[in-house]
Amino acid sequence: LLALQYKKSEDFAMWYSNVITLSEMIAYYDISGCYILRPWSYKMWDLIQNWFNIEIEKLGVENSYFPLFVSKDRLEKEKDHVEGFAPEVAWVTKSGDGDLAKPIAVRPTSETIMYPAFSDWIQSHRDLPLKLNQWSNVVRWEFKYPTPFLRSREFLWQEGHTAHATYDDANVMVMQALELYRRVYEEILAVPVVPGYKTEEEKFAGGHQTTTVEAYIAGSGRAIQGATSHNLGQNFGKMFDITFQDTTGKSQVVWQTSWGLTTRTIGVMVMVHGDDQGLVLPPRIAPLQVVIVPIF
Repeated sequence: LLALQYKKSEDFAMWYSNVITLSEMIAYYDISGCYILRPWSYKMWDLIQNWFNIEIEKLGVENSYFPLFVSKDRLEKEKDHVEGFAPEVAWVTKSGDGDLAKPIAVRPTSETIMYPAFSDWIQSHRDLPLKLNQWSNVVRWEFKYPTPFLRSREFLWQEGHTAHATYDDANVMVMQALELYRRVYEEILAVPVVPGYKTEEEKFAGGHQTTTVEAYIAGSGRAIQGATSHNLGQNFGKMFDITFQDTTGKSQVVWQTSWGLTTRTIGVMVMVHGDDQGLVLPPRIAPLQVVIVPIF
């Protein structure tokens, strides 16, 4: 195929599939829910990463990397957290021809991977705040109707994790991250979003409060979650014994945040700006820049 076979207003789902394949952004893979990000779309992700890294550095956030796997004991340590992710967790149970002594989970998110290390590294108020980010892949397996960029079994993201001495300091970080997400959508992708709060039922599993930026997809008539920033409270700090000695010598539990932005950003941008002619890219996310100079 060399041209779109569907109109955006008539068959939105097929139009979207047409656009992302014919524009050479995505190639389908032989495992349902897994996709190949071709250079054209990965360059867009690169542009987002480059901008985001500069902005989080201004906030004192450092990049790091933690393992892909998490033990069953660690994953199940926080009850509400594991219940929220249990249906989506992929497990490794075999190595070659033999069974593993204990199953190992593939990262659905990294709280339970990172926080035992936080417990080792944080001892004093002088160790705070601790602000880390990682760029990684995530696997969440259990779902129906996968959609490239929007809902896939493996996706790319950044996830920030911070620890603070007070609730107020943590909440400032939550809002700073949320503002960066708003700027990614509105300044880079030219997609308007509405910042707000998730309900108690929708908030991050095991967290205290979840903030979000939501976009509107006119083609489907639905809102879509753009990115989330969570105030985790002290729940994970208590579970993983992340404590510090304050200025008076007393032992205190840290206040934590986590926040994430995924390759969903690219799919939302395509849905908002694409038309019946195909892919439409805002200037700041376009991998190729073209200037037309009229000659009279």
